[in-house]
Amino acid sequence: MYDYLTFALPKGRLGDSAIQRFEWIGWASSIEKDSRKLIFVDEQRRLRFMFVKPVDVITYVENGVADLGIIGKDSILEEEADVYELLDLGFGQCKFSIAGYPGNVLHQKDTVLKIATKYPKVTQNYFQKRNQPIEIIKLNGSVELAPLVGLSDVIVDIVETGSTLKANGLVILEDMIDISAKLIANRVSYRFKYDRIKGLIDQLELKEEVL
Repeated sequence: MYDYLTFALPKGRLGDSAIQRFEWIGWASSIEKDSRKLIFVDEQRRLRFMFVKPVDVITYVENGVADLGIIGKDSILEEEADVYELLDLGFGQCKFSIAGYPGNVLHQKDTVLKIATKYPKVTQNYFQKRNQPIEIIKLNGSVELAPLVGLSDVIVDIVETGSTLKANGLVILEDMIDISAKLIANRVSYRFKYDRIKGLIDQLELKEEVL
């Protein structure tokens, strides 16, 4: 299927938004939303859509199994992905933020700041640029619990509405990085399938202007 464009799309809410975006440009006719199938093929347009776990999108694109993928900027930063970032799609908007109890002091260069997070690379890179010594505590879920039980001073996490922070007595202390969904490409695919990929980008950008 060399002449096909293959997409790795994330399951879940981000994937639903991606499907909607492809529907707008008439590229989603082969996708059956209520099906349990993982691969859909549009023979007429020579398109393949693979639905994978969000954490695996970059792996499929980096290894050339998929030419293109849609994933949040958070994953690109944390994975330090070796892919081309082609287009900001404008959905899945949120932020990397530092949160803790009101009044927490973040930048004390003579004190080690204990930070709980699911995103150790993003956290390390951010504070390293500020010459702030830190100790990272890697958690896989419910990072808001860490300050409550004394495991960390603050947390670094993705914040959309802030309602979970508020419910646990925490506040945003500092916003770090804006996050949204991105169209990414395998580097080799981008070179050899440039015309088709550029055509897709042009259609997405044109539709965005209309909207």
